[in-house]
Amino acid sequence: MLKNVLDYLDNSVEKYPNKIAVADEHNSFTYSQLKEKAERIGAGLLNVTSPRMAVPVYMDKSCNALAIFMGAVSAGCFYVMLDPSHPVERINMILETLGATFMVVDEKSAKKQAKLGFTGKVLSVEELLEHEVTDKDKKMLLQIRQEALDIDPLYSIFTSGSTGVPKGVIVNHRSVIDFIDYFTSTFNITDKDVIGNQAPFDFDVSVKDIYSTLSTGATMQIIPKKMFSFPTTLLDYLEERKVTTLIWAVSALCIVTTLNGFEYKRPSAINKVIFSGEVMPIKHLNAWREQYPDAMFVNVYGPTEITCNCTYYIVDRDYELDETLPMGKAFPNERVFLLDEEDKLIEPTMQGKIGEICVTGTAVTLGYFNNWEKTNQAFVQNPLNNKYNEIIYRTGDLGYYNNDGQLCFSSRKDFQIKHMGHRIELGEIEMAINAIDNVLRACCIFDKDANKILGFYEGDTDKKTIMHELMQKLPKFMIPSEFIQVEMPITKNGKIDRNVLMENYKANK
Repeated sequence: MLKNVLDYLDNSVEKYPNKIAVADEHNSFTYSQLKEKAERIGAGLLNVTSPRMAVPVYMDKSCNALAIFMGAVSAGCFYVMLDPSHPVERINMILETLGATFMVVDEKSAKKQAKLGFTGKVLSVEELLEHEVTDKDKKMLLQIRQEALDIDPLYSIFTSGSTGVPKGVIVNHRSVIDFIDYFTSTFNITDKDVIGNQAPFDFDVSVKDIYSTLSTGATMQIIPKKMFSFPTTLLDYLEERKVTTLIWAVSALCIVTTLNGFEYKRPSAINKVIFSGEVMPIKHLNAWREQYPDAMFVNVYGPTEITCNCTYYIVDRDYELDETLPMGKAFPNERVFLLDEEDKLIEPTMQGKIGEICVTGTAVTLGYFNNWEKTNQAFVQNPLNNKYNEIIYRTGDLGYYNNDGQLCFSSRKDFQIKHMGHRIELGEIEMAINAIDNVLRACCIFDKDANKILGFYEGDTDKKTIMHELMQKLPKFMIPSEFIQVEMPITKNGKIDRNVLMENYKANK
């Protein structure tokens, strides 16, 4: 039984020592090389840290970044990826939350790091990779490994906080191993696969790329961020690297179809497309499925707090533009259920009734690092169980069961509004707009100050057409007061950036 993700690496080294484990635009490591580099880094870290401490990694995603992750784990620590493109203030808040006394940089990120004002020790990955591993180091690393527990933290990912202070979700080895074993078996990810990594390494979608690769002996091709602005370059890269598996944010897939990428090239090896992060617009899903009729398409759902995903739906039929793609069913060893406003269970037979999506199981993470207040708000005792301790995570997302008893996503709790005396789900309006011809993507925001719904959309459709179409589908009180044609801003994690939409809207008033 596995209890540490290094068991994945060891097993793959044994089976595929000379196979490429990971490659980026400029570099690649075989499984043997990755293990050897991880050992060097782990030994180098012994002088500055101790088990179960954070190893902040300040650089862009790369082969070296993955080697640092494995090195941190070798030293019994957990890693925290910090994106150099993020504001200095945010990085400093994270370092302060971690109580960091050191951080790891590479040659490229070192100049930016100097502007942080960080007073701790700064380690160079290039120097760590040159560390000579002594017998004493080997003995210490072995002892750390033998004493490790599967509940030890593996990584922390910092999500945005409502108070402006980032929250660090802390995830242990047991949760990742439990999830990844089911994830790879459910979607038949094997050593024959080449996984095209789209997500930044400080975003939990990348966890699926990394550990699906290491656990199966697959190869991970790290796709440079810049390529997602140039679909022709992106598609060339996917073809050259023979990528078979895309585990991408919805927005990344939509970029390809929005910019008509398939008119240029159709990468030949793709056979699995697994998407998450937002509701997948049906017209974009249909465009991808038209290109890859024999591929597996999967809608997965779940926040960082439950280790990547808790539900999945393998698309098994064609969907009309105004249909809702189900969230599907829970992954094995996870229980996903709906609670109403009085914390009563909503049964699958109560079709259409909306409740908060809640999750329990091994995948539920350890909470927020050094933030008991927020942890205790979201990670709570199951109100349906008063017999023994059972922690659930309240996602803050709303869902319902459709006529087939399948779980469907409705919207965020924060996106459920009260307007003109009616309770409205903004997600329902967005879906209706997305179904209109020539609308590429839509986003609705409630402007509390002006007490009106704003409909932002990207595409060539004129506002009168949108209004006319919505009048056929929605009650009048749900139709936005204003439609704004935009080029949809996207966050680093591939979601529509609602804050930027509102900032631009107000600036242009």
